[in-house]
Amino acid sequence: MLATLSFSLGTKKFVLELPPFKVFALILTTFLFFVGLELYLLHAFQQSSRLSLWDLIFWALLIFWSVRLEVRLPLSASVSQLFIFALAFMVLAPPWLVPLWSFLFQPRGDIWYKQLFNRSQDALATALATLTWLFFQKNPLYLGHLNLSAGVGIALSALVFFVVNTFLVTTVIYFSTQTPLREIWRKNFGWVALSYLVLSPLALLLARAYETPLIGNWGGWTVLFFLIPLYYSRYYWDEKVRLEQAFDTTLEVLMNALEAKEQETRFHSERVADIARDLARAHYKNEAKAQEIYRAARLHDIGKIAIPEALLLKPGSLTPEEYALIQSHTTKGVKLLSPAKKVAFDALVYNVILYHHERWDGRGYPERLAGQDIPEEARIVGLADAYEAMTAGRPYRKAKTSEEALKEVQEASGHQFDPKLVQLFTELWHQNPIWRDREAYLAAKEGSVSRSTLPPHSSASDLPSPSEPGQRTSEG
Repeated sequence: MLATLSFSLGTKKFVLELPPFKVFALILTTFLFFVGLELYLLHAFQQSSRLSLWDLIFWALLIFWSVRLEVRLPLSASVSQLFIFALAFMVLAPPWLVPLWSFLFQPRGDIWYKQLFNRSQDALATALATLTWLFFQKNPLYLGHLNLSAGVGIALSALVFFVVNTFLVTTVIYFSTQTPLREIWRKNFGWVALSYLVLSPLALLLARAYETPLIGNWGGWTVLFFLIPLYYSRYYWDEKVRLEQAFDTTLEVLMNALEAKEQETRFHSERVADIARDLARAHYKNEAKAQEIYRAARLHDIGKIAIPEALLLKPGSLTPEEYALIQSHTTKGVKLLSPAKKVAFDALVYNVILYHHERWDGRGYPERLAGQDIPEEARIVGLADAYEAMTAGRPYRKAKTSEEALKEVQEASGHQFDPKLVQLFTELWHQNPIWRDREAYLAAKEGSVSRSTLPPHSSASDLPSPSEPGQRTSEG
């Protein structure tokens, strides 16, 4: 049974359906694990703090500041530079104190269980990172006469923090939204992983600078000086997320413009994109590549914006001149998106738009390419496009059943389609994916309504938009 929860961020309201026992069990387990580890650290390392009250307040403020300046990620999460200050404080303070500070000194939120999870998973990641650091302090690592314990210890502590943090956050997002785990990782964390290893030495530098004052007999001045480049380094993350959002927004704007010309086109493009993504995923075994092809497939018919609406919806057969104009949508699409080349779209997108109507036997258009000369991504989208068109029907042609369409695809193997892709498509088809039957697909997207009444909303199975608020996490 699903529980419906709703919460607001600014003027937006976010409604979430989730199996509460899974999410709450994860939150409770994380909290109890943190408490147990904290008690262990307190018992095993009962050393007093060498830090003054002002030192403790100073590092508490730094932790609070780092979480406050989070960057919101596309899929219901956020990222901050908490780990830098938590690791630096770890070098200076007793082991039991650092996780406690990570738990206590965070901005307050409106929802208690999200706050409990956010604080607990940060504290747990900090505690395990601290144990990693202590291991290398008690078991020094030497290269000749060179002691590598501090450098290796801080790098591995950062890695442990990252793994624990992102694992817990990814898991709770998966339980809450049912977004595939690999997609959560790709959209939220894959691009930021390198920053951990690159920035981890800075944590050690901050700790050593705090211990050895360079200005005014207080190391805090040096730490505060480093806040300036750290604050601006945050903009790398922010701009990366904004670029992703801008790309997704551009897709939506272009698809809305196309839909204004032809009501059925949006759902055609979405279904083609879903088929193409499954084909690409099975062919490449690469989620990132599959997602690139999905995005390109969403735009494969964008050139139809330049085709007269009366011609697109003409119920009868086309004259040779009219057919040539319809065929020109491939070149018109590339021309339409040419200003965005090397900025928003790469070569893969243009290959799909231009070549998705080429045929394996060389009788396609616009350049009559054949076989392996046709870009592979265009062959994938071309097959998905043909199957969708067969089962959707057109004003001049009755829709085929999914079984009839599959048979036609198989008969066109080696003529219209790449034989290897046809074989792969057949295997996927027999797994009964949601896109196999068009009516079932549309019902899953928008509910059981006719295509003529389908509203122009985003697909229900689309990933949450970057503007949607979600699980706030301090680091992952």
